[in-house]
Amino acid sequence: MKSIIEVKNLTKEYRNLKALNNLSFDIFEGEILGLLGPNGSGKSTTINCILSLLNYNSGSIKIYNQEMQPDAYNIKKDIGVIFQDIAVFEELNVYDNIDYFCGLYVKNKDERKELIKDTIKLVGLEDFIKFYPKQLSGGLLRRLNIACGIAHKPKIIFLDEPTVAVDPQSRNNILNGIKKLRKQGATIIYTTHYMEEVELLCDRVIILDKGKIIASGTCDELKELINIEEKVTVEGIDINKNLLKKIRDLKNLKNINNHEKTLIITYQKGKNNLIKLIDFLKQENLPYSKIYSERPTLNDVFLELTGKDLRD
Repeated sequence: MKSIIEVKNLTKEYRNLKALNNLSFDIFEGEILGLLGPNGSGKSTTINCILSLLNYNSGSIKIYNQEMQPDAYNIKKDIGVIFQDIAVFEELNVYDNIDYFCGLYVKNKDERKELIKDTIKLVGLEDFIKFYPKQLSGGLLRRLNIACGIAHKPKIIFLDEPTVAVDPQSRNNILNGIKKLRKQGATIIYTTHYMEEVELLCDRVIILDKGKIIASGTCDELKELINIEEKVTVEGIDINKNLLKKIRDLKNLKNINNHEKTLIITYQKGKNNLIKLIDFLKQENLPYSKIYSERPTLNDVFLELTGKDLRD
């Protein structure tokens, strides 16, 4: 994959605090990268440095192999930024808001008209183009905020917590819209505290804490980094002591509980535990009514790596 953003040895200090400590990573063309971390981990500082909205002490940032600078407008025209805080004009309706922000990059009115039409369809605002922001629900306002940031068809999109405080329908619309943007060729940097969204959307994940990268990789790769338990439950099964002993000898098994025809097995780690158990039960001609696995989630990984203490 082609690297389009290169961050090398990025350091940002505030007096005695190192907000970013020698940070290095690449972002690849066409991927959705999840940038995660607890509050104060350095996510916003990293994004603001990449966008040249914030000076940093040392290191380098290149986009499309060019040094990123505050006046690098040839690069910035290909970037869309949607921050968590809503940034639209209350005195403009939906269409005019999108037209204004798109007009910052696209001067041709006919071209802009087509871009706005496509964007309104993408975010599902066709029935609200004459509405003013104060007339919109929270979910619609979020969708307008996204539309204003992507109407000029940027190649790189930064999305900061785009689904905060929206209803399930709006959230689903936003997530589907993000998938469509990636299909259209956009590279997306996505920050959120909703780990299920990351598992659904992101090709790769970087977890920051205290200004450092503490883990990176796909969701599956991150789950392999630590010893998180997997629990398999078998219901409606009748097992004697001899078969129970055989099950205890299975690989990766940490704990086993057999009570009232329900067998609960906890695995420390490993792959295909459920399949191997099903094969074993079949081999031993052991009937059961139901079997299911509760696999570790990215949320489990996140808490294991960053800790469970509250952050400011």
